[in-house]
Amino acid sequence: MPNTYTTDLLVIGAGPAGYTAAIYAARASLSPILVAGLQPGGQLMITTDVENYPGFAKGVQGPELMMQMAAQAEHVGTKLVDDIIVSCSLTRDAQTGLFRAVGDSEDIYLARSVVIATGAQARWLGIPGEKEYQGNGVSACATCDGFFYRGRRVVVIGGGNTAVEEALYLTHHATHVTLIHRRDTLRAEKILQDRLFANPRISVMWNTVVDRIIASGTPPVVTSIEVHDTVTNTPSTVETDGVFVAIGHSPNTELFKGQIDIDAEGYITTTPGSTRTSVAGVFAAGDVQDRIFRQAITAAGTGCMAALEAERFLAENPSQTGHSS
Repeated sequence: MPNTYTTDLLVIGAGPAGYTAAIYAARASLSPILVAGLQPGGQLMITTDVENYPGFAKGVQGPELMMQMAAQAEHVGTKLVDDIIVSCSLTRDAQTGLFRAVGDSEDIYLARSVVIATGAQARWLGIPGEKEYQGNGVSACATCDGFFYRGRRVVVIGGGNTAVEEALYLTHHATHVTLIHRRDTLRAEKILQDRLFANPRISVMWNTVVDRIIASGTPPVVTSIEVHDTVTNTPSTVETDGVFVAIGHSPNTELFKGQIDIDAEGYITTTPGSTRTSVAGVFAAGDVQDRIFRQAITAAGTGCMAALEAERFLAENPSQTGHSS
């Protein structure tokens, strides 16, 4: 028999944004319910060393950081639910005035307000070695992992703004950066291209596709990649210490399309300087609405904002029915 839960605030997603929103909401006595989703902990669960999150002098493992956030959220009063939301109505029920979500468990979640913190997934190439060596030479975030490649050679795969920005950033750490693009022109903005071509630490391989990532040693670490020229079909090997895949991100917004304002790239639109969405009482935090920074610390910051804005919304709309149970 499915359960029905009613709460002042439903948090959908269990990354830094979701956990932080839950912590602040619980401390505001909103008795939040957090539904963890398909990957509790988000992308940090597949991240090894995190050295740029404040408070950890020697760094912290991504999964450990997420477990600590989850424990803190539960400690202050959040109800953590291991479920996946499969449908969510962002139109308030005419009788109850509540939003309604349904889990894969068939449990029903009714809420006066909602924080969407479902995150975004890096797009991957789907080639051999890519998944196996994530964290051992393969990354999708230069800001997160570039520091580990001081004095080394790296490649960046992609041709848009993200790829060029990642390549430029990596020149602060790596001795040389090779940008690999499958076409003969970049899609990135002209000003970014000018900076790229003017940087002596960056070279570009045009009309090139990466076929395989190679690693060696115990544990295995990336040593090279196999590529081929799309014009001549000639194969070759490129030696490298790191591979950064920069072909974009896909925000997890399928559940909400058609119900809330979403931009052309799939990110939820929020009011500038706020986490408010186009639906009153619904807030978005973290990578699901942040196309620029995509960092754990910025996600946590917007999670805090979302909880505080939800608390203010509920205080200003006491006629909204619903109670925590």
